[in-house]
Amino acid sequence: MRLLPPAPGGPRRNQPGHLRPCGPALLLLLLLLLGGCLGASRAAAGSRRPNVVLLLTDDQDEVLGGMIPLKKTKALIGEMGMTFSSAYVPSALCCPSRASILTGKYPHNHHVVNNTLEGNCSSKSWQKIQEPNTFPAILRSMCGYQTFFAGKYLNEEKNSKYYNYTLSINGKARKHGENYSVDYLTDVLANISLGFLDYKSNSEPFFMMISTPAPHSPWTAAPQYQKTFQNVFAPRNKNFNIHGTNKHWLIRQAKTPMTNSSIQFLDNAFRKRWQTLLSVDDLVEKLVKRLEFNGELNNTYIFYTSDNGYHTGQFSLPIDKRQLYEFDIKVPLLVRGPGIKPNQTSKMLVANIDLGPTILDIAGYNLNKTQMDGMSLLPILKGARNLTWRSDVLVEYQGEGRDVTDPTCPSLSPGVSQCFPDCVCEDAYNNTYACVRTMSARWNLQYCEFDDQEVFVEVYNLTADPDQITNIAKSIDPELLGKMNYRLMMLQSCSGPTCRTPGVFDPGYRFDPRLMFSNQGSVRTRRFSKHPL
Repeated sequence: MRLLPPAPGGPRRNQPGHLRPCGPALLLLLLLLLGGCLGASRAAAGSRRPNVVLLLTDDQDEVLGGMIPLKKTKALIGEMGMTFSSAYVPSALCCPSRASILTGKYPHNHHVVNNTLEGNCSSKSWQKIQEPNTFPAILRSMCGYQTFFAGKYLNEEKNSKYYNYTLSINGKARKHGENYSVDYLTDVLANISLGFLDYKSNSEPFFMMISTPAPHSPWTAAPQYQKTFQNVFAPRNKNFNIHGTNKHWLIRQAKTPMTNSSIQFLDNAFRKRWQTLLSVDDLVEKLVKRLEFNGELNNTYIFYTSDNGYHTGQFSLPIDKRQLYEFDIKVPLLVRGPGIKPNQTSKMLVANIDLGPTILDIAGYNLNKTQMDGMSLLPILKGARNLTWRSDVLVEYQGEGRDVTDPTCPSLSPGVSQCFPDCVCEDAYNNTYACVRTMSARWNLQYCEFDDQEVFVEVYNLTADPDQITNIAKSIDPELLGKMNYRLMMLQSCSGPTCRTPGVFDPGYRFDPRLMFSNQGSVRTRRFSKHPL
């Protein structure tokens, strides 16, 4: 797997090189691409364009306190810039979400639907069609940016081990063992990234993306942090350890209440996840200090976010993601950089498909030349007022290949040798759904449809029910239900600019939950028709 071809002439002396995977033992992809000023959008002499850093964690939630351990990160990025309180992912799973970040597209447009090769994750089709149009590729080829990537790219073989992995650096395998001082993955990423900052060219701006293993399983903390948070437990919020009444069958089949062994397991997992994030916090501190030391901090945008959320005991589901609820689809998003006032909070509804357009906008690239579905956040970051903004984002997921009648524990957590106690199946063929998440001055709603034999619908009023306990699909005003259905239809058929505006309610559309997905092909698309009321 490669993101872009190596730059002409290869890496400079003493620089980390072009890094790519090396066979089935690969547990990490590191990639460095150095581009010359190949595009037509060179900055004017003496006015160098801003640098950009994107920090991406793996499975870090926002709803259940995932940012609490990151005191340095909040101080160095959040308090020095803007925190987005309504940031969402279009798919609560690693590969589709990461594909959305790179392409600026919803899953139905980049066609990565799950973590499998059959779901287009790391496939030949992805490499041929989508990769050349990712925002890092555009930055390098069209904007003259030096580009650097370190960490997990999409999903190939197993991912996110902290020790005993093999890197590929310019095609050369480098094995790492279990010596903390030289092998701990988060620290290795930090050191390679600092090396790039020290040895890159100073004549062109740079983009760097660092994708950490934390807090993904197996949740291996650095030695100095393994005894922290001993009195921390998974949050006992209102939807913890309760039955998912009136929810999709996959949620209803969870054992309620959970056994003590299940609760002990998820509490331990929650604690270990926080422990791994402390090394990420150290990475952020080192990075910011090095940028400041090199005199580049004031001309650098730094983004911090996660590929998806996570749950630990909500609706009696012990641990995982993949579900449509806030704890799995809402993520942290913090940004600092030139022109961003400190201590700002934005309630605007944003998604990770907006990251690519934002970074290209920062680089001065014409977004009309892209096919991206997202919107640039730069006007929000710069404090624009009376900004026309979307009220809806799409969340869509296609279940992986498991028998819907099989309740056994799937292998959801690489590195965990045994299933957690009282495991319930958290994925199946008919865990295929599409949701529209709507936030406006009047509404805070989520509307979801499942592609299953029940033709199941879930609707939540998050103003009255932020924990999404009560499914109001059968009690909501039918007119509003029809409007939400139409919004969802419009988003699932959108592409590029049509994804950026809220759907206009057309009274000529009648709500019919049967007109949902087509089962033909690897990517399911919506069928809908128009009927007079």
